[in-house]
Formats: sequence, structure tokens, C-alpha cells
Amino acid sequence: EVGGYATPGGMTLSADGSVLYVVLNRGNTLAVVDLKKKKVLRQIPVGIAPYEVVLTGEKAYVSNWGGRRPREGDATYPSSGSEMVVDEETGIAASGTVAVIDLQQGKVVKEIETGLHPGALLFNADSTQLFVACASSDYVTVIDTRRDVVAGTISVHIDKDLPFGSAPNALLLSADGHTLFVANGTDNAVCVVDLQDPYKIKGLIPTAWYPGALLLDREHASLIVANIKGAGERNMRADQRGYNTHNPLGSISFIPLPETQELQAMTATVRSNNDFVAVMKRLTGRKKRKEKVPVPQFPGERSVFEHVIYIIKENRTYDQVFGDMPEGEGDTALVHFGEEVTPNHHALARQFVLLDNFYCSGAISADGHQWTDEAYVTDYLEKFFGDFPRSYPYDGDDPMAYSPTGFLWDNVLSHGLTFRNYGEYVSARIDPPDATFSEIWQDYRSGTDRIKIRARVNLPQLEPYTCPDYIGFPNKVSDQYRADVFIRELKTFEEKGEMPNLIILLLPNDHTSGTRPGRPTPRAAVADNDLALGRIVEAVSHSAFWHNTVILVTEDDPQAGLDHVDSHRTVGLVISPYTKRGEVISTYYSQVSMFRTIENILGIPPLNRFDVAALPMSDCFTEQPDLTPYKALPSNIPLDKINPALESLSGEARYWAEKSLEQDLEDVDRIDDDTFNRILWHAVKGYDRAYPEI
Repeated sequence: EVGGYATPGGMTLSADGSVLYVVLNRGNTLAVVDLKKKKVLRQIPVGIAPYEVVLTGEKAYVSNWGGRRPREGDATYPSSGSEMVVDEETGIAASGTVAVIDLQQGKVVKEIETGLHPGALLFNADSTQLFVACASSDYVTVIDTRRDVVAGTISVHIDKDLPFGSAPNALLLSADGHTLFVANGTDNAVCVVDLQDPYKIKGLIPTAWYPGALLLDREHASLIVANIKGAGERNMRADQRGYNTHNPLGSISFIPLPETQELQAMTATVRSNNDFVAVMKRLTGRKKRKEKVPVPQFPGERSVFEHVIYIIKENRTYDQVFGDMPEGEGDTALVHFGEEVTPNHHALARQFVLLDNFYCSGAISADGHQWTDEAYVTDYLEKFFGDFPRSYPYDGDDPMAYSPTGFLWDNVLSHGLTFRNYGEYVSARIDPPDATFSEIWQDYRSGTDRIKIRARVNLPQLEPYTCPDYIGFPNKVSDQYRADVFIRELKTFEEKGEMPNLIILLLPNDHTSGTRPGRPTPRAAVADNDLALGRIVEAVSHSAFWHNTVILVTEDDPQAGLDHVDSHRTVGLVISPYTKRGEVISTYYSQVSMFRTIENILGIPPLNRFDVAALPMSDCFTEQPDLTPYKALPSNIPLDKINPALESLSGEARYWAEKSLEQDLEDVDRIDDDTFNRILWHAVKGYDRAYPEI
């Protein structure tokens, strides 16, 4: 029914070892495999996106990440070919279940509602209870297997008032059956739960990045923890020059089981690592002020800004763009698109602030757009990061990727504010669909309007707020077209005397098309992006809204380049009348800091533990406004400079052009990233200059 790969997941053996039971995550079934005959005996339909299976007697239990199958009248949205139950207002996943299967009958006899995103399953010592890790609800559901009903839940929050964001996703029972260990992925910790004093949390054990599997070494009385992200993207030899987000370094931790006093010390470490103390202070703070400030931090404060324009670009590191700026911490050897290519980026960084310690939270577009839009990444994304066999949800096409606490725009709208979307979570409809870049460019330049460009919203809930003429990808449409669409609506806002409180605007052409014949050269594509950004800032700064508007700019991820400080360091800009002028800001900030800044400016609450803990970008602002408008700088590079035809090339240039043709550039990140990064390197640096070892 679904088509494509079945995507096998959790599996377990029958008591005699002759039969393998394996869930098919995309197939939505439990496969029963005869190991001797090497044959699938049957497939038992279960819920949506099954993840794990366990057996007891003649029953099997299967956790369904996506919950039950839809019923008539349910709001649904497709997830990798299957309809999934979602919240009608937000489009976010709304069901999690465990299917109970009678193995003799070969069918589901009961489906038990659990928390959201149920994953790992674990029986207690006598199999009378089944623990279910519910990563998107921050608790473990406890099922009484004698009656197959929910007997209770176990919160994994060490402090009951902590907000959402722990991602319990793996389970382990102590040798004596008295203690439950829960891997809290986003806490980077193992939660230790007392089952004799149900269900008291004894403490937390620190791990590396995102613990995702647990084993018990009984002989050495130790926990074995598989850390999905491990040490991050730091997998580089001592003689290598730059970091890249496609070089992760997962890890395994061997942790001796701690005694009570040691566990207390470990818990303190986890609290410190996650800034839990500061989080609780911010949640319970009483300090109040009344004056207007650029970025409110205390109850009672209001922002001088009424409008936030949040611009999301594509795939650049700090060093690729700003590495040539002597004012900041850059490496000129890693510059791809310096001041000649990006005069507006450089002018904006000099006239306002240069952020040389600003980071993407994600690594690629699939998780990058979740961080920019939700300040969170779900367990689904972390678990399927290897090859994304279900979906690559940068464009909002899979509710499994949505945080249960919602999107930034949900938060804005639920608090009575206004919102407009330009290109985020939309697909393009171009008529004719085979129109080339040159044809679209000429049609745009001449104003003939023979080629129609329209946006199709991927998340239906965004439809009322989305500009129908503004698209994200593909990048065969110039960013000048996108800038024109926005500026046209900006003029309409001025005529009406009102502009949305939050504007999200995708400006994607710094992604480039490599050296693909018929597409703009990498330098032309980035120059196109640079000029569009400059024009947008110029238009806003000359508008009636400039005095109370802030423009925040980030890349969605930094994957398409190298950086000598860290693979996540990226391009960030803060532009407004209240932004400091001509300063370098080296305070550590991330996309979540930018997200939190938006929330504070608009007076809306944080969504989860990450944005609660994040520092707003207050160091970028001053209380004295400078209303001087910005003047966009012209491009130094023809925006329609096209990569040469394949037949005109030879040697290395032809080789890399052929590699560009092999890449799917009609959509974002459908490419081999290492190959694409090498294409860009040689296109900019020359074919005789060796690519840095990474």
C-alpha cells in the first residue's frame, strides 16, 4: 500500500528461536519470519510507523510511533505514504498507541492509547507491567499486561515544573528489577527511576549527546550507553583544517552503576549541563519592570519592536562568507563567498553587528528547519538521521518531525498576534514545469509573466497565512523574484498601515546548484542571494515600519562548507534601528537564542526547555535608536552567469560538472553532500587546489 522500502525496525525472537518478529516501520505491519525457511510467513497490520516489538506468552506488543490508524472524521496528514492522525488546528501528531497482538490469531486484539511517539518497550521482572518510552510526551506509560490497560505514567522530569524537552526513548531494567533506567535523549542523561517507591526519580546520570540505547553489563555492574550524536561533528584529524556537519562522531559510554552519593553528584552535573537551575529561575522570576526595551527579559517589560522579520537562508558556514573579515574570528583559507560575492552581507555585518560566535542548532536541512521553526527536534529525526528512509522533512511534509509544543507561528497566533509566511514549508508550482533558469530569468526581467510561479503549502494549517506567489525551492528561480514579491506586499502593508507581527521569509539561493550546466555558477547564485537580502533590508529600512521592526537572519544549517571553529558556526545578522553599530559580538548565540529573542520581543512564552534556557540576543542591542536606513549595494557578479555546457569542458572541470548533473537539485538536499561540497570548493577555489581533508 505504501510502496518503497518497508524499513525494518525493532525485532525479537520467539522462545525457541525459530521465528523472528520484526516491525516494518513504513509498511505498518509486524512481519513474522521463518528463519529456517528464510521466508516471511505473514504480515500483521498494526498502527502507523511501528517501532518496537516484545513478546510474552502468546502475545506481542508493538509500539506505534504514529499511533492508531485514522478513523472517519479524523484530521490526518501523510507521513511517508501513510495517513497519520494529527491535531486539526496545528497539524501536529495527535496519537500514540501500543498494539496488542494475539499470535495464535495473527491479529491485533486491542490498541492501547499511550503518550505521543511511543518507542522503546520493556517488561518488568515478571512481565506483569510493560514500560513504554513516549519521547514526545516526556513520560513513560505503564501498561498492566494482565488487563492490557494503562496503569500509570512516569514523568522523567527531575523537577516537576520543568517544561517539555527530555525525549525519553530507551529503557533498561536493573538486575534486581527494582530500578528503571530511561535514556533522556535531549537531556543527554539517563534518568534513574525507583520502581519500589513508584515512581520516584533517584537521579540523573550524564552521558554524551543524545543517548539512544541502553544495555546492562552485569559482570561489571555498568551501564552501556549508545550515544546517537556522541561528541558531535568533531570527527577530524589533528592535521585537518575545517569541521563539517557531515562528520559526526557517535560514541559508546561505559558507566559504573553509581551509589547514592555519586548519583547525587551526577545529578548536579546534569542540572548544570542543562541549565536546569537557570530554567527554574526564569520560570519563577518575580523581577518586574515597565519600561520599553529592545528585548524584554523580565515580566512587565515590553519591546520597542512590534514586527519581526525572520529570514532563513541555506547551508553556509561563518568561514565561507565572513572568514575574510579581519574584525572577527575567521579563516581566510576557507572563504568561498567573500566580500566580492556578498557585499551586502559584509556591509550589514559592519554597519550593524558581526556575530562571530553564532551557531546553527541542526546539521542539515531536515533538522535545521525544525530548529528554526520549533526550537526542537523530535526523536524521529534523531533516530532516522542516517539515511532518512521515511522522509526528509525540511519542507513540513511529515508530522513525525513536528514538536508536540508546536511551531513558532502557532505560538504567535495563539496569543492574538499576526503572521505572514513567505516560502517556508511550501513547494513550488512552475508552469511550464520544465522551464529552465534562463527562461525564468528572462521572463522575470522582461516582465512578460509567461511563466507562472505559485506556492503550494505543505502544511495545510499555514494556508491562510502564506503568500501564494512566494516559493522556497527550487533555486532555478532567482531570489530577485522572491525579493520583488515581498517588497510588493510590503508596500501594501504600508498602504494599509499595518504589517504582521511575525514574518518568516525563506531566501534559499545561497544553496547553489553547484556547477550543473544551465544553472547559475555558485558565485552567481550566492550573489543573487546577497542582493536579494540587501534589497529586502533596504525596503524595510525605508518603510514606515522601520522604527519598530527587527530583521533576524540565519542559515537553516551550515552543512555545505567548512569552518575552523566548529561545523555548526554560521552566518547570523541582527538588523534594526536599535542594533548596535559597528561592533563585533562574540557572545555565544545559537538559532535557539534567535528563536528566544523573537519570543521575548513579541511577548509570547517559550515552547520548551531549549528556548527557556537560551539567552536572548540582548548584547546585540542598544536603547538608543539609529534610524539611518540601509542602501543595498549592487552585485559585483552577473546574476545570470551560467555554468558552461558540458561539451565545452574537459579534465577536472568536466568531471565535477558531470558530478553536478548526477545530483538532484530540484529539491533541497537531494544530493551527496561530500561530493557537492567538493564541487563548490573547486568551482570557487580552482580545480588545481586540493580540497581540505575532513
